[in-house]
Formats: sequence, C-alpha cells, structure tokens
Amino acid sequence: MSIVRILLQFPEGLKQKALEHAKALEKKGDEVFISASPTFGACDLAIDEAKNLGADKLIHFGHAEFHHVDFDVEYIEYRIDAPLTLLEPSLQHISNYKRIGLVTTIQHVHQLDGIKEFYEKNGKDVFIGKPYGFAKAKGQILGCDIGSAASIDKDVDVHIYFGGGLFHPLGALLSTTKPFLAIEPFDNKIEFIDRMRETYRKRRNGKILASLDAKNFGILLSTKNGQHNMQLAKLLKSKIEAQGFNAEILIANTFDFESINNMMEFDVFVNTACPRISIDDTDRLRKPLLSTNEIMDVLRMKSELQKLNNVSGKSSAIHGWDESEPQNKKV
Repeated sequence: MSIVRILLQFPEGLKQKALEHAKALEKKGDEVFISASPTFGACDLAIDEAKNLGADKLIHFGHAEFHHVDFDVEYIEYRIDAPLTLLEPSLQHISNYKRIGLVTTIQHVHQLDGIKEFYEKNGKDVFIGKPYGFAKAKGQILGCDIGSAASIDKDVDVHIYFGGGLFHPLGALLSTTKPFLAIEPFDNKIEFIDRMRETYRKRRNGKILASLDAKNFGILLSTKNGQHNMQLAKLLKSKIEAQGFNAEILIANTFDFESINNMMEFDVFVNTACPRISIDDTDRLRKPLLSTNEIMDVLRMKSELQKLNNVSGKSSAIHGWDESEPQNKKV
C-alpha cells in the first residue's frame, strides 16, 4: 500500500492539537506535515503549501467547506459542546422581548436545537435563519457571512449569539437593526453589544470624510483561494480612474500593514479581500482603509462635490469675478 502524504492545517485556536492529530495519522502509516502559517478560515486553505509538498491531501480543521477548490481537501469541523449554564440567567436580559433569533458558529450549531427548546419552554418564539452564501448550517454565521442573522432581522425583537468571542457577532451586529445579546459560555459573560453599532458607524463616516480629498488609491487584492477577486479589483480601479484619480492594485497573500504603511504615496487603501479587514484592521493603517461600499460612497460624494464646484465657478464667471479671490466691493 502506497504512503499517503498529508498536510494538516489548523486555526490558531486548535494549533495546540496539531501534534496529537499528526501522531495519530502517522501511526496509520501516513506521511504527515503541519502547516505553521496562520489561517483565517476555510477561505484561506494551504493549497499552495500542499502542492509544493507534493501532498495527496489537505486536512483543514475547525471550519466547514467555504468554496470548491481543485484539490483533495477534508474538512474536520471540530464541534464543541459549550456549557449551557448561562441560558437561565440570560432570561432576565431578554424579559421584555418575545421573539428571539439565534446564531452561532460552526462549532456550536449542533447545540442550537437544544438552546431553541430551552427558550421556547420559557415562553419565547425562536427564529433560526437558513444558511445562504458561504454558511452551510442553519443559524451559522461566519465573519464574512451573516445571512442567518440578517435574514430574520425583520421577524425578531432581539438577536442572541451563543459562542466564544465577539469576532463573529460583530459582523452580524453591523448588518442588523435589533438589540443584540452575546452569550459567551467560556468567558461566563452575557452582554448587549448594541453600543458597538454607533462606534463603527462613526468610524465609517470618519473614513469616508477623510477620503474626500484623496487622489491616489491603493486597491488590496489577496491571493488567498477564497478571497481572491481580480474582477472586483479591476472594476474599482476603472471606476476610480474614470473620475480622474490614480489607482493601482496591490497584491499579497497575507497583508503586512507595516509594509503597506510604507507606501506613502497612496492617500487611501481599498479592500477587496476578506470584508472584515476594512472593519477590524482599519486602525493599523495611517491612511483610510475602505470597504467596497465605502469607496463607492466616496466616489459618489466626490462627483457631487465636483458638480457643485463647477456650478459655483460658472456663477462667479457670470458676475465677472472669481470666488476664490478676495473681493474689494464698494458698498
């Protein structure tokens, strides 16, 4: 029997399990390698590393399939049974709400039915959104796919996220309008995170205003298999240049923000990779880092300002003087 060469890939939270899984496969006779690179999800498969190794297979831990790739990839989702002890005290936080929506990560989707049953026994109407886009299970949210929450926003009085950390619920929060309760079973914490909507709204508005005088735009294009979007990068480049500004596409696999900060000729950077980069990493750059929607808002506002300036200039010409120069009018 021929030896199977396997590359294992783990997210940061599961890297402590790498040796254990490698040894188990080696006992079966497989030749095993472990990727030491960071991974940001199933959009970030170590395909190039696997091919360079001549590997027969990549085993990716911690995430469900994100998109189809032309390589043999096995996904091990790594389900985790989180303690449900915080469900009872969470009732006092949602006492004024009847209809609740539930979301979680792939690690806990198998627990949603039990959580739903608990809230229904306590008189709540429970909604769990169907998956669409990159999510694969009902009630599942990703950092870049919050459809399970957004699709039921109109039907619920409050959203509840059950799981670790605030990375995943932040994306859902910013795409919904109702109160949002985060239950973090491993940190023993229950809190409403609605205040963060206003924080990020102000940050978004600030980035847009800071970009209105920009003339040189750098468009970030990732080579990661699930984030690469050359078509979008080229489209944005053409739209920026159509308004008379400079735009260049900057390509990398994992963006080093210190290196990008050295590109001082650019006034603004535009993200076409993981949408969370323009939310989570904006403070790591000296210049504004815009999402696709934000750059379109900037271009629209710059166009409107130009039209106003043109109208103002024509008005000045009609009266025989230039508004940009000080006038010594006799009264």
